[in-house]
Amino acid sequence: MTDAPLPIVITGSMDHGKSTLIGRLLYDTGALQEERYAEILNSSTELGKSADFAFVLDAFEEERSRGMTIDTSQIFFSSGNRNYLLIDAPGHKEFIRNMVTGASHAEAALLLVDACEGIRAQTRRHVHLLSIVGIKDLCVVVNKMDLVGFDQTIFDGIVAGMTELLSQVGIERFTCVPTSALHGINVVKKSVEMAWYSGPTLLEALDTLRFKPFTLRSLRFPVQDVYDMDDGPVLVGRVESGEVFRGMELELLPGGGTVRVKEIRKFPERDLDRAGFGESIGLVLTEDTPVKRGDLLVPLGDTRHCREFAANVFWFSGSYCSGEPVMIRCVTQETSATLVLENKFDPAEIEKRIDNPDGMEIGEIAGVRVHTENDFVVDPFTSIPEMGRFVIERCGIPVGGGIVL
Repeated sequence: MTDAPLPIVITGSMDHGKSTLIGRLLYDTGALQEERYAEILNSSTELGKSADFAFVLDAFEEERSRGMTIDTSQIFFSSGNRNYLLIDAPGHKEFIRNMVTGASHAEAALLLVDACEGIRAQTRRHVHLLSIVGIKDLCVVVNKMDLVGFDQTIFDGIVAGMTELLSQVGIERFTCVPTSALHGINVVKKSVEMAWYSGPTLLEALDTLRFKPFTLRSLRFPVQDVYDMDDGPVLVGRVESGEVFRGMELELLPGGGTVRVKEIRKFPERDLDRAGFGESIGLVLTEDTPVKRGDLLVPLGDTRHCREFAANVFWFSGSYCSGEPVMIRCVTQETSATLVLENKFDPAEIEKRIDNPDGMEIGEIAGVRVHTENDFVVDPFTSIPEMGRFVIERCGIPVGGGIVL
């Protein structure tokens, strides 16, 4: 089986070159076909521009005419050593919530800084937001170095500023790479224009990012349903991390109890020896143990259920008063819960943090303690993403989302 690609969010201030960089990465790694490149040439010519790789992402006529990307896109490419899922999150203020949504699915991040403009207020906001959603690995792309004459002094100044900023939010693993995305300098190929730089290209820096494949992480199998078949019950669901094999001893949560895997079924195969991350399967147990939707199978002693945990919550509908009851859902689990707010801020004014607030409004982010009515199984988002994110509902309508700290 093939493990999932490394998901990376790319962000930065407006016009710092995110879309152009993505187009260049796709073209130089061979992921952008010649037919698509020809379409880019035609679209650019119609608007009186030279070939612009940003048009790879700006697929809608409205976006092309306005000159900015307004939605979150997901792009696949490969370095030859590793597969990647690149999540483009718009950086301008009006669509910052999309950036948060994109970052919440990522294991690492690319942050663009325009060499001409340097570190901006929005750059600082993005750094804080990336730290809030648990990003620990970061590649800072100092773009448009051609416009500053490939000046090492300018690059060194940006590196010093980013080092100080990242240390403030606890991001310690980062690399700074000088590039010109428009001209493909130091993106995939080594730069001859910056002989003073001896570090990696952007693609080489990505290949050094730490990433533990999801198949090597601890098993999490949320039960989606139980089918009553002629030969007994079959537990169906998706493997959210790790692997399960025939004969494996597991713990059933939240009710507890030890079970053993008798069979692993997957259409069209009847019987598998093992299955891993991302596969939708059916499990037959040796024991006649009551199982229902919302239960989880995990390795013995690996995790536990709880009724309280810390999280960061993103609110996007109406108002919320601290302690008000809501419904939360994580994988196939659901329970009533209350959120006790410990602090909050607006992503557009991240420096203005309020401690112990009474409530939150649309667009605000809050650090909370989640208190659940029933036993609930979660993992830190940075460990197992699908077990570390949850949806918040009120009267059956999604009103927010959160990540487990």
